[in-house]
Amino acid sequence: MVAEDIIIAPVITEEASMRIAEGKYTFKVAKKATKIDIKNAVEKLFEVKVLDVRTISVKGKEKRVGVHLGRTSDWKKAIVTIDTNASTKTYISKGGKEVKLDKKYKDSIEGFSV
Repeated sequence: MVAEDIIIAPVITEEASMRIAEGKYTFKVAKKATKIDIKNAVEKLFEVKVLDVRTISVKGKEKRVGVHLGRTSDWKKAIVTIDTNASTKTYISKGGKEVKLDKKYKDSIEGFSV
């Protein structure tokens, strides 16, 4: 799957807006997408470091138009936690040499209208 096909739209609700301060963003995603697919898509599209992905399958609601009873589609929601404290990480590689890992990631997702 392509990253643009995995992330369908942001979910903008009152609860989702409050979670943005904690670095948690909510998206409507493809039903067949896995957590790893979602993580890779968010990192590619928004250039952020993803720490955690939680998914929820949302059941469709019953709707009525006159005497006809129907149902909305089921969909999948993902709550993605990003790293808001991007810092350099050091580790020891083979041979005992200390290596610094300093990737430039953003600490928020721009364009996510609240």
